[in-house]
Amino acid sequence: MSDDCRVSEALYVGLCRYIGTPTDVTVRREVIDMTEMIRKPVQVDDGLRKMKSGSYREGFRFKSSDLDTMLWHTNHKVITDLSQSSAYDLSKHSIILMEDTDTPPGFVRLQLLTSPRDGDIESSVVPFNDGMYMSCVRWRQRLLTRLNGMNITNNAKSHGPCANGFIENLEHDYALCFHCSHWSRLTCYWRKRCILHNWPQNHVFNDILRNGCHFVPIGLKIAGDENELDWRLSFSQAEQKLVYSMNHTQFLCYGLLKIFLKEVINFKIEEPLLCSYFAKTTMFWLIQIGNITWCPNNLLDCFWKCFKYLLQCVHRGVFPNFFVPQNNMFASKLSTVRGERTRKCLLEQLNMYYEMGVACLLQTSTVRKMIEPVICNSLVRKEPLLSHMKNAADTDACIRQEIETKSFAEDNIQKNYLILRFILIVSNQSLTEYEKLTLQYCTADVLVATAFKNLSTSSLSSNTNKKVYRSDRLNVNLLKLAGRVGDVSCLLNLALYYYRTCRYREALQVTALVKSRLTQPYIMYDTVDTERYNECVAGWSLSKRMKKARVCDIRLHKDVYYIQELHVEQIADKDNDKLILRISPYIVTDMLSVLCNYRLGNRSQCLQSLTDLQTLLLYDDGRYVPLLIRDLSWQILGICQHVVGDLHGALQSYQQSLRQRPWHKIQIATQYRIALVLNKFARSETERNKIFHNIR
Repeated sequence: MSDDCRVSEALYVGLCRYIGTPTDVTVRREVIDMTEMIRKPVQVDDGLRKMKSGSYREGFRFKSSDLDTMLWHTNHKVITDLSQSSAYDLSKHSIILMEDTDTPPGFVRLQLLTSPRDGDIESSVVPFNDGMYMSCVRWRQRLLTRLNGMNITNNAKSHGPCANGFIENLEHDYALCFHCSHWSRLTCYWRKRCILHNWPQNHVFNDILRNGCHFVPIGLKIAGDENELDWRLSFSQAEQKLVYSMNHTQFLCYGLLKIFLKEVINFKIEEPLLCSYFAKTTMFWLIQIGNITWCPNNLLDCFWKCFKYLLQCVHRGVFPNFFVPQNNMFASKLSTVRGERTRKCLLEQLNMYYEMGVACLLQTSTVRKMIEPVICNSLVRKEPLLSHMKNAADTDACIRQEIETKSFAEDNIQKNYLILRFILIVSNQSLTEYEKLTLQYCTADVLVATAFKNLSTSSLSSNTNKKVYRSDRLNVNLLKLAGRVGDVSCLLNLALYYYRTCRYREALQVTALVKSRLTQPYIMYDTVDTERYNECVAGWSLSKRMKKARVCDIRLHKDVYYIQELHVEQIADKDNDKLILRISPYIVTDMLSVLCNYRLGNRSQCLQSLTDLQTLLLYDDGRYVPLLIRDLSWQILGICQHVVGDLHGALQSYQQSLRQRPWHKIQIATQYRIALVLNKFARSETERNKIFHNIR
């Protein structure tokens, strides 16, 4: 075997570990696809569709990656020909005509044909040639103003066609765009090329055509000036489907290009000429017409041909868009003196790496660690197919990481019922294991939120005893069903419900049952004994592993009232960007034991549970109570101590909560509780002084 083949295989194995194995990537994609499918009915009902795009949607999980979201109103209908308007109801829809004549390649104008039906359109139209046209500048500003007004993102600002901001320390890009079910005639050459070269495959090609395209609010900038009537054609949905159709070698090569761009070519450059979109476009061109053998032992050659394509484009100053080749993606950047100077500097840099050959990959520290051992020792060889193999623990950890970041419950109970009805329909379809698992998790999440929302609704309304009884039976059944389809800790929501409705003995029984299950040696929470786990769950299906072996945090949604003791924290949480309170199930079991035994007057059991809770927090190393959410965990200990009358202990716990990383941002709630304790101390001191005065 040649050295290039050995190094290629080592690089493939290293990238599988760094970017993900085929299983990892499949899990990421299927979870997010199923998530969007479940949310679609509610979005259609709301009239606003949302779609994740960019590298996160494609299956990458780089630490520096942001989250891209495209949004569009469902009552805005874009047509490419006047005859298509007959398909829509003019009393409900705003009809917009796409014009692609006398516009730069890859850009269109959007003419409003009907009277404006909402404030977004009304404030964004400008007159032009006896017609009313959409202004991309005003449309962008509309989204920016709305996001800043909703207190969702921190300091949202304009970034290309998007509004950029941070939610929970994660960067987000939002693009409010228009969707069109019809394709522009500008893409006719792309369609012919796909048929000619037989890539993508027919089913992918037809799926792309069925889903249409989008228009994002940004015009072509020439010498820094933007034409506000121009809207850029966006093929994000098509690109995502093309990336999905790549084999794993192609996907890793795409990831390798992104790494090389970030760590080498664009390192410490504020406004680079090349961005990751150019890497994606390079991959599309070379997969379709490059005549390359895409396999693990040829990965170096794949990368090198992609690099040479990038070099050639920079040298010519022309980078053709994959869908509209007439659109030179360098055009706006090279329209200024500064842009042309940047291109010449980049060309010198790329020529230098070209002289190095594939050894230029050693310039990136990430790749160097992967291939240096093989380069230095000719006897070392890494088998690519072995890197695909994952044990049950690693697979489940990957699934857990993806699914746990998703939230499905809505703040409106009718929307939750809409989701549940859709779940019934989807569950009868043919689904993969990962899609079924996502559906299970979603079902449990929505059932729990629906039960507590229903409880709050029935408590507020003046219902008869019979109605209250029926509502209670429904809620209990919903929570029991959630416990059957959800993970091990999901049943704790039933215990919280019993506590909320003053059934303390039932709450204790459920808590004890969950606590016994949490002690099993194969339980997977933040950490797990991999060897023991693989041994115990061998032969179990993914669904069974979720129900019997997986444990998740108890998640309290900000818009749902659960128990009185944590309501202050939920209100404090509501005023910041945290949408959910996360509590370790080990904390919840001890908390409920303390509170239930206190309400029942079982003082010795109450104090023992309080000691267990305090011991857990004092001596745990992060295995049972993740360090990230300890601010709320110490707060809960303080609340329990406060309830049983240990004011000194409560004060110390609240102060300890303030010393933790403020992940939940509940400092205001903590300070409020500290003030309550100090006020009690002051009142006690006053009463003691009165008694002492009376004695004298």
